[in-house]
Amino acid sequence: MKKKKRISATVLGLLTFIVILAFSFPFIWMLLASFKTQSQIMSADKLFIFKPTSINYTSVFQEYDFLKYIFNSFVIAAGSTLGSLLLGLPAAYAIARFNLHRLGLLILVARIIPGISFLIPWFIIFSKLNLVDTFPSLILSHMLVGLPFIIWVMISFFGGLPLEIEEAGRIDGCSRFAVFTRIVLPISGPGIITSSLLSFIFSWNNFMFSIILAGDKTKTLPIAVFNFLSYSEINWGALMAAACIITLPVLIVALLAQRYIVSGLAAGAVKG
Repeated sequence: MKKKKRISATVLGLLTFIVILAFSFPFIWMLLASFKTQSQIMSADKLFIFKPTSINYTSVFQEYDFLKYIFNSFVIAAGSTLGSLLLGLPAAYAIARFNLHRLGLLILVARIIPGISFLIPWFIIFSKLNLVDTFPSLILSHMLVGLPFIIWVMISFFGGLPLEIEEAGRIDGCSRFAVFTRIVLPISGPGIITSSLLSFIFSWNNFMFSIILAGDKTKTLPIAVFNFLSYSEINWGALMAAACIITLPVLIVALLAQRYIVSGLAAGAVKG
């Protein structure tokens, strides 16, 4: 019996390693390629054994002004996430506590509709308001993705909180708003961190709205990476270095907040 358990554990560990390797190999290849020259990247013999160089990272920051794009992406992602939290948390709490299922369904429909269908009317509206190539237009457009997501994650989370805690606050003289801000939000930290982090990642990697609404002043990282592609060739080294730069901040934040993400998703997945 013990032998069978050891065999099962070994097989499970091997399968887990294979799955992890399959999913992580593109990232490993991207990281290695960022330290290679163009000829090394195109050579199959130089996959793991090569002389590393930092010229790609130097090129990214000196020739393409990547710090500006990082700043733009951070402002837009942080602004859209903050705006989505300010609107989404009260909306999710109201839907969960007052059983506003029709409103929740409407928000779900807005989330299901492909974002590309908003591009033309969004561009016309912002053109009339002279807001193309501005941070407000990109922040509002990115909230089309982040706001419904935060609402739907937090509906389940708020719905799973015991009503007795809120009733105790009401008995002590707190208003509904005070109960929400002083009791509900502090104990909803894992859900808020999870939804806000994922919303930030969606905005950080958003390409579709930026390609239409962004210009020279507000160009974001995904658009900057797109500039490495030309008609005649692809600068693979600089492209992989830029991709690593884009991935690194989100990866660090995700690793630091991993415990909250797991608990937040688990709490939001179970109601009652």
